[in-house]
Amino acid sequence: QVQPVESGGGLVQPGGSARLSCVVSGRYFSLFMMAWYRQAPGKKRELVAGINPSGSTSYRDSVKGRFTISRDNATNTMYLQMNNLKAEDTAIYYCNIPPDIWGQGTQVTVSS
Repeated sequence: QVQPVESGGGLVQPGGSARLSCVVSGRYFSLFMMAWYRQAPGKKRELVAGINPSGSTSYRDSVKGRFTISRDNATNTMYLQMNNLKAEDTAIYYCNIPPDIWGQGTQVTVSS
């Protein structure tokens, strides 16, 4: 059974960095489109970044130039490197295998 598990969240100061990881159990990870979503309190879940099996990436405008999505097919792991974090990046971040396989989420709080 395919199941993503996120890690790497926590409390980060504005302007700081954090790296999220998503390890996917099961087979065929290299064939999956993968994505990171986030949900802030009182807001809808939104797509942050996506990466296809060949490594092509896409980002929402508000994180372009600050966040980098990547994957390591040898270890069934997807990453989200987040730099120059802002208070508005505070949210629970979810790993997604489209359309409807989700991890449990990891909290990222950006605050001084």
